[in-house]
Amino acid sequence: MKIRKILFFYWEVFNQDYIKDSFERKGLEIVCLRGRGEKSIDIDEDFFYEQILESKPDAAFSVNYFANISWACNRAGIPYISWTVDSPMLTMYDKSIYNSCNKLFIFDRIMLELLDLELGLSQKGACQMFYLPLASDPFAMDKILANRTESELESWGDDISFVGGLYYKNSYDGLKDRLPAYLKGYFDGAFAAQLDIYGDNFFDSLLTSDIIAELEELIDFRQDEKSLSNLALVFKNTFLGYKMAQFERIKSLNRLARTMSTSLYSDCDDERLENVHFRGSVDYKSQMPLVFAASKINLNMTIRNIRTGLPLRVWDVLAAGGFLLTNFQAELPAYFENGKELAYYSSQDELEELATYYLTHDSQREAIARAGQLKVRKYHSYDARIEQILASI
Repeated sequence: MKIRKILFFYWEVFNQDYIKDSFERKGLEIVCLRGRGEKSIDIDEDFFYEQILESKPDAAFSVNYFANISWACNRAGIPYISWTVDSPMLTMYDKSIYNSCNKLFIFDRIMLELLDLELGLSQKGACQMFYLPLASDPFAMDKILANRTESELESWGDDISFVGGLYYKNSYDGLKDRLPAYLKGYFDGAFAAQLDIYGDNFFDSLLTSDIIAELEELIDFRQDEKSLSNLALVFKNTFLGYKMAQFERIKSLNRLARTMSTSLYSDCDDERLENVHFRGSVDYKSQMPLVFAASKINLNMTIRNIRTGLPLRVWDVLAAGGFLLTNFQAELPAYFENGKELAYYSSQDELEELATYYLTHDSQREAIARAGQLKVRKYHSYDARIEQILASI
C-alpha cells in the first residue's frame, strides 16, 4: 500500500521529532496527536479511533508500542507502525500484539526472537515484526554544531563524559529492605557477578519458582485481563534490570574518576559518586550534541535489559563526531569495527585500560571519532531507516 498520511502519536520521548522530520522529508503528511490523560503516554482507544475517523490517515505511528493504539487501528483497518526505543517493550506483552494491523519494528534483535518464541507470533500469523536498529539525525547535529569554535565548546564535555540516568528511582530500592536477608544477598551477588559479563544475562535463570512465590508475597502485582505479562518478566527487567544499571554506572564512573576527569550529565546526583563532576541534565536536541562533540571520551553503558541491540546513545555520540567507548554488545560488530570507528570493552579492567590509553593518544582517538561519524552519517540516518519502514509496509 502507498502511505501518504500518518497519524503520529506524540509523547515525551527523545527521538520522535527526528523521526517526524524524516517522514516529512519523504513527502508524507504528518498529523500529530497527543494523549489526553494525566501523562503524555496516556492514550484512550476510543479517543484515538475517533481521531482516525476524523483525520483519515493511511497509517498510525508511535515510538514504542501502545496497546490502545493497536486496538484502535485494528477497528479502523489501518496499519499501526511502532518502532521501539526501549527493550524489552513490556507493553507488547498484551493480547493486542496479535492484531493484524501491527507492523512492529524492534531494535534489539534477540528480543524480536524472544517475543516470537514466548508469544507464538509466527504461529498466529497476524502481527508482523521486523528488526530495525536505531539511528541518528545528521541534519540536526549539523545545525547544532555548525560554526562552533573550540572556545565555544570549552564549557561542554570533559576528558570522560557520560550522559544518562542513574535510575535513582527504581523499584528494587523500594523493595530491598523488605527482602529476607538471604534473598537480598542472593541478588547482591548476582549484581556483582553480572558486572563483568556481557552477552549473557544472569537474571534469566535467577528467578526460580520458589523465589517467585516469595516475591508474590511482597509485591502487589496486578495485570488486566488483556495482559500476557507475569511477575517474573516484570521483576527481571524493572526491578533487577534498573538496579543493575544503577550499580554498574556508579561503579564504572567512580573507577574512572579515581585517575581521570569524569563528568556525569544527568537529572539527579548520587551521594555514592566519588570525584565525579555532576553537571546536571542537558537538553537532548540543543545541548547533548555539544557534550558529545566536546568530550574526549563519551561513555555508553547499555542497560542489561537491552540484550544485543545498540541504544540510542551509540548512534547519537557517533553522529555528533564524538569518540565512543562502549560496553560490548553482540550487534556491534555488524555495524562498527572495534578500534577504527569506536572502541568497546568487555570488563571493568578493560574499560579503565582503554580510557587511559585513548586519553593519551589524541590523533588516534580523533581519527576513530571521524570514521565513526562518517559511518553513521552515510548508512545509519533516520532517513535510511524510514526508507526501510516504508518499504516493509
